[in-house]
Amino acid sequence: MQHRNKLIGAAIAAALALTGVTTTAMTAMADTNTHRDSTVSEQNQLQVLHRAAVAEGGKVTIYMGGDAPGQWDNLAAAFHQQFPDVQLHLVTDLSKYHDVRIDNQLATGRLVADAAILQTAQDFDRWKKQGDLLKYKPVGWDKVFANAKDKDGYYTGVFYGAFSYIVNTKQLPTTASDFKATDLLKPAFKNKLILTYPNDDDAVLFGYRQIVDKYGWNYLAQLVEQNPKLIRGVPGSAAGVGSGDYLASIAVGGDARPNGTQVFSNSERFNSWAQRGAIFKRAPHKAGAKLFLSWLDSQAVQKNAIATWTWSVRKDVAPPTDLKALASYKNTDPDAFAKFMNDRSAVERFRSQVELYFGQVKGTDPGDPDGTLGRTPGAF
Repeated sequence: MQHRNKLIGAAIAAALALTGVTTTAMTAMADTNTHRDSTVSEQNQLQVLHRAAVAEGGKVTIYMGGDAPGQWDNLAAAFHQQFPDVQLHLVTDLSKYHDVRIDNQLATGRLVADAAILQTAQDFDRWKKQGDLLKYKPVGWDKVFANAKDKDGYYTGVFYGAFSYIVNTKQLPTTASDFKATDLLKPAFKNKLILTYPNDDDAVLFGYRQIVDKYGWNYLAQLVEQNPKLIRGVPGSAAGVGSGDYLASIAVGGDARPNGTQVFSNSERFNSWAQRGAIFKRAPHKAGAKLFLSWLDSQAVQKNAIATWTWSVRKDVAPPTDLKALASYKNTDPDAFAKFMNDRSAVERFRSQVELYFGQVKGTDPGDPDGTLGRTPGAF
């Protein structure tokens, strides 16, 4: 996880060089390049939002889904570098705990989170229906793919996530994308699988839903016979393969170097989705939240801090050099995960059955291992 954070940190550091350019300097470049035209316009809009945030008090609290404390600290540092007079509390924890906090804060009349960026897609549809979200289209909203935003402007994606197989490079077939779930049942993988509890993370769970749809429940019985190590959190699975201690993981993502790589199969479906972000109608720092979400969706940050490690949600930002455009992968549908998440009865039935194979989740919350966040983290 530390290596992955350093990787993201380096990417965000590159973003600072661009997003920190003064408006005057950028204006001087405006007539030389269409990309620069877009960047200048967006930076000008951010300056207007910045002034409003400062006038409001210069504070903002964002709840962001993640698997480790400080996972997004480099993002917070990049924001502070450009807007040092706006105090940002960027609180990381598992999305399924953040949404409960937010619901409780709404119910008790003490809303701390100004905005949320979470994996729990169903919450944004529910909050929109309940009237809890502020209608807001961040800077560059018209450049965001349709499947990454609410058509009415109540939430907007900030990046695409993707979970699939992570495999030791020496265990891959000649064509890596020919790898499939049944390969993991071979003797070489006995005692060498590290799996994130699928019944602990709905994005992981959906990956197993797709596998069961293809191979049936008996596949899980055979998989358990391989004696996998089960852990909480996705980064640990990637790190386990990366270290060489384990040979593969299922329905996860992350940096698996030097020994592993993420594989997108030609024959099996994988989970991809837009991580949604939204501002709450009762947010105490609406202007600050608008500034943060617009900054994160701006072309400069999407290009230099997001598209270095995953797909940007913007049409005008190219994917990382080792990935094709997300739409070119025929075995994934970025809308499928949200549909899965919105049928909570079906999700819970499937989760309960999966638990029969893997057992109850054990271990501390990887996002809050010391249990210190409580009900209202990030309060000013």
